[in-house]
Amino acid sequence: MDPEVDWRTALADAGELSPEVTNAILENHGDRGQRAIEAVTESRVKQYRDFTVVVGHGDEYIVEDDGCTCEDATYNLDDDDPTDLCWHAIAVAIAKRIDAVDHHDMWYADVREFI
Repeated sequence: MDPEVDWRTALADAGELSPEVTNAILENHGDRGQRAIEAVTESRVKQYRDFTVVVGHGDEYIVEDDGCTCEDATYNLDDDDPTDLCWHAIAVAIAKRIDAVDHHDMWYADVREFI
């Protein structure tokens, strides 16, 4: 089975970041996986009515269908490899599977006006 599918399936089944799943994420995604795990554990994955957003250290990034508005996703990822993801997209995948998304009953477009 595809290693990328393995960690996602194992994570959904476990419902938590077990040591085995954490190791699989790090093996598949290296530093990006580490940064994603940190974002999830720091509650930086936010769900608004219109978008899922990951709060980075310098900005916020919109993630939809494993795509992201960050420069890493725009310039560095292999478009032909669906497992090549930025850390923001990995964080969303993790947070959704372990119910660690911070939900906000508001439009992100409205929130963005204050940032």
